[in-house]
Formats: sequence, C-alpha cells, structure tokens
Amino acid sequence: MSKRHHVFALPVRVYFQDTDAGGVVYHASYVNFMERARTEWLRSFGYSNAGLMKELGVVFVVRSLKMEYLRPALLDDMLTVTAQIKELGRSRIAVHQTVVRGEDKLVEAEIHLVCVTLENFKPVSVPEVLREQWKE
Repeated sequence: MSKRHHVFALPVRVYFQDTDAGGVVYHASYVNFMERARTEWLRSFGYSNAGLMKELGVVFVVRSLKMEYLRPALLDDMLTVTAQIKELGRSRIAVHQTVVRGEDKLVEAEIHLVCVTLENFKPVSVPEVLREQWKE
C-alpha cells in the first residue's frame, strides 16, 4: 500500500469541554478532532504546520468540508479519527476523514484543502517534498 492510500489514525478521548450539557459531543468539536488528526498526519510525513510556514512559506487552508453525522459520541468515549488522501491536485488536496468508536462509524467527512502562500494567501503548488511522498 502506498503512503498516499495509507489511513492515518489518531486516538482522541472525549473531554467535558467537547460536549454539550447532556454529555454528547458538540457538532463543532468533530471539526477540531479532524484538524488535530490532519496536523498529526502531516507530521507523519515529516512536516509540521509551523515547519511548512517557516521553511516553505506555505500553509494548507480549508476550502470546504462536507460532514455527515451518523451517531453521537459521548463524554469519556475513546475515539479514532482517521485521515486519508482521496485526491491530490496541483494545489488542492481532498482528504477523507472519519471518527469511529470501536467498529461504529460516528462521523464521515471530506475536507478540501488548498496550499497557499503566507505572503498573499494565493494558491500555489503543493510542495514537491510532500507531493513525492503522496504519489501512488
């Protein structure tokens, strides 16, 4: 299996701050869980967000996201948040993400990221150092 098709998985515990008054994970908390997973997924390829900004002058920004909430997560649940490249364009990356509890899929999402310069936030090509690792 290529690195591109590898499914990155990050364990995440649900804390009180992630929930509403009923102990159910607040819908926006899943966005945070997924951001955390994408950040650690990027690290698995040798780059942090800070490193990309400092060394290459670029950052990945969210252009769009589509999420389906299938089942609720609850206070103190142990979750697994995944990230996997679905499509790689010149400056755009589509990432498929899930949040699961054991065998139960709770949330499924497709996140579209765009690589932009820090100078003017205009789209630029994904850095070759990452592109090479993400190729099939």
